[in-house]
Amino acid sequence: MLLAFLGTRSASFGNSCLLPLLFDQDLAFSGNRKFEEMSAKPKLYYFDGRGKMESIRWLLAAAGVEFEEEFLETRDQYEKLLQDGVLLFQQVPMVEIDGMRMVQTRAILSYIAAKYNLYGKDLKERAVIDMYVGGTEDLMGFILMFPFLSAEDKEKQRAFIVQKATSRYFPVYEKVLKDHGKDFLVGNQLSRADVQLLEVILMAEEYKPDILAKFPLLQSFKARMSAIPNIKKFLQPGSQRKPLADKNAVAKVMKIFY
Repeated sequence: MLLAFLGTRSASFGNSCLLPLLFDQDLAFSGNRKFEEMSAKPKLYYFDGRGKMESIRWLLAAAGVEFEEEFLETRDQYEKLLQDGVLLFQQVPMVEIDGMRMVQTRAILSYIAAKYNLYGKDLKERAVIDMYVGGTEDLMGFILMFPFLSAEDKEKQRAFIVQKATSRYFPVYEKVLKDHGKDFLVGNQLSRADVQLLEVILMAEEYKPDILAKFPLLQSFKARMSAIPNIKKFLQPGSQRKPLADKNAVAKVMKIFY
């Protein structure tokens, strides 16, 4: 059986890290296989944690879309999905939506954004949104691997995350907000770029609570986005937003995918 992991290298130090398939990375689009829709709500297949599915949860929540989740709790559940042939590239996330079984995170996010008017008003705006999302995805990648590192490597990665956020990524979005002069990153309405930027800001704050200290426009952006009703609801306790993974959650993921 194909091993359920990807080999990825952390840019903060030279060691290779083997990450579970919760970290899919390709742009490939799938999910064309039709199935009998059991519910009008999208259904998400993943473990009970953040990983690559969290951005999908965020975008559905921002769109005001209710969704169901089927958590992978055992290796047997994962292997059954493989045997049934529903995981096109033998990895999750997978989302059942509109008669499709979709895999590959970027494809899923693009579909949701287009379906719920979170992808700009024209092709040019969509291209700009994709550029900004690419930056947030880069930063998220550094953060998502953190729970799976050794204690020594975690300290290096924490410093690396803060350094990259404050010197490469957040200055860009601060300038975008200044130059654009609007409440949102692109055009004058909410897009997936705004949603994913807020998500990564909150993630980065978990590693350095004052990480926005030198970015006043991002501070205001965070406050505005957090006050949008659908997003505000998602940020409340008891929502489908997942907490930062602890060692028990990591052990459970490793048991499922290895």
